[in-house]
Amino acid sequence: MKYFVCVFLLLALTAHADDTDYASARMAMLTEVQNYAKLARDTDDATFNDDVMRALATVERHEFVPESEKPFAYENHPLPIGHGQTISQPYIVALMTELIDAKPDDVVLEIGTGSGYQAAILAKLVNHVYSIEIIEALADQARERLARLGYDNVTTKLSDGYYGWEEHAPFDAIVVTAAPSHIPPPLIQQLKPGGRLVVPVGGRFMTQQLLLIEKTEDDEIITRQIAAVRFVPLTGKH
Repeated sequence: MKYFVCVFLLLALTAHADDTDYASARMAMLTEVQNYAKLARDTDDATFNDDVMRALATVERHEFVPESEKPFAYENHPLPIGHGQTISQPYIVALMTELIDAKPDDVVLEIGTGSGYQAAILAKLVNHVYSIEIIEALADQARERLARLGYDNVTTKLSDGYYGWEEHAPFDAIVVTAAPSHIPPPLIQQLKPGGRLVVPVGGRFMTQQLLLIEKTEDDEIITRQIAAVRFVPLTGKH
């Protein structure tokens, strides 16, 4: 009996130590992301807003990577999640999240659920997230993971994200986490007037540009180039 008690206590202490290590690593990641933002924007005043940073501080990135990648979960670079896909660099997640200027009542569409990390960040900031994944294994894993972690304001489905999710349109914002060769017209159509679309555009072996597309209240489309990036390609029938 004493043996089992000792084993239980040892496991509990180890779990607590792991949680503490992850929390410490997550705080270090936040500092690195903010420092990276200052370098990328070439000014000491360029930092992400408090809501975005609070989301990064509370979403446990180690829960969204394979077991073999957990030691690297809070490093500021992409990590493989299987099936030729990656979880995005934390800085890029923060940048794309800030660009949509999320509000608490917003309904957001995400194209490319992946492991579910970007959806979880968005879920901390908006009313509801609809997320589409084209790879069945990733879609299943992400749905189960998000449910297990309590993200009940995220709805996922297996589909081709190029065509959006018309049933729940229009959206206050759309975030695309894979690179199409051009801006998908259905996503423009499903964006609400006054809404924002963030999408990396370009081929696998070309320079990709992260674009911010804004639809005015008069349905005028305004496009801005934000940064050179590298994403996995958006796949599908298109």
